[in-house]
Amino acid sequence: MIRFECDYLEGAPVQVIEAIAKANMEQNAGYGEDAHCEHAKELIRQVCDAPEAKVAFLVGGTQTNLTVIASALKNYQGVIAPQTAHINNHETGAIEATGHKVMSIPTDTGKITGKQVRDVCRQYWNDTHALHIVQPGMVYISQTTEIGTLYSRREIEEIYAVCREYHILLFIDGARIGYGIESLGSDLKLHDFPKLCDVFTIGGTKQGALFGEAVVILDKILKQEFSYHVKQRGGLLAKGWLLGVQFETLFTDGLYIKLAKHAADLAVTLHQGFASSGFSFYVDHLTNQQLPILTREQAEKLGKNYSFDYFASLDDGRLACRFCTSWATREENVEALLADIKKI
Repeated sequence: MIRFECDYLEGAPVQVIEAIAKANMEQNAGYGEDAHCEHAKELIRQVCDAPEAKVAFLVGGTQTNLTVIASALKNYQGVIAPQTAHINNHETGAIEATGHKVMSIPTDTGKITGKQVRDVCRQYWNDTHALHIVQPGMVYISQTTEIGTLYSRREIEEIYAVCREYHILLFIDGARIGYGIESLGSDLKLHDFPKLCDVFTIGGTKQGALFGEAVVILDKILKQEFSYHVKQRGGLLAKGWLLGVQFETLFTDGLYIKLAKHAADLAVTLHQGFASSGFSFYVDHLTNQQLPILTREQAEKLGKNYSFDYFASLDDGRLACRFCTSWATREENVEALLADIKKI
């Protein structure tokens, strides 16, 4: 069975494994107060061109999202997000469990606009009963989105302008930020994000780390006590050096971007292969989450040798299926899939 259902099927590249093995018997200070974490943070600040940023490491994506959001919001505030957002659909109510409402906005593209954010904020502040309604305190978007679409620089700038107008924070979930940056058509690099939001994450779990997410905080108030929230939410890893070593390795000699480019290049190959065989797409884009539309019979045939996600059911009975590429995807596996696609 060749697996394409997600982008975190494998462990980590050999450079990361070797770095962990090398540091294995070192005596490192606990809770991220070690030289590896400090070096990794400095490398991230450098590549992001954000010398004043606070960088923190957490273990997983859901833990990171709920910690960032809960630490930023007052207890009567909620977070605006696309209806398709990870925090709205795939985190088992984790945000709501912190006491904060996810204020979802309809979307056909996985993205929201500055106008939509302004409409939500304007409606709240103009409502005579605002006292009785959850107050918007943050906007959450992800790059790439849950359906693989990309925000452009201009789109994020428009959202951030509205956030500043209404004095709310913009949080960009970068679980797949590397894949987004290297995707064909992207006009953003890592050093752009500190200028476009108040806090963002750099994903490790999906992009070459065994586990781990890096939080990059620009907002002065959020910086001050974020570490206490990490501890309270169970996110402070005792052997924090394990996170430091991984991000230290990923951000040495451009490894993180090289791994992301591998996935991005194969995503284009996968897209072109499906398209040349006559398949249409649930959403047409070139990022690492490809969503071709298959008949049930076609899906069953492919499912004998390949695993993939059933993303959505269409009204005509066909299925939108998700095929992911990652830092570890083998070219020969993509070639085998494309050869079998032609047969069906």
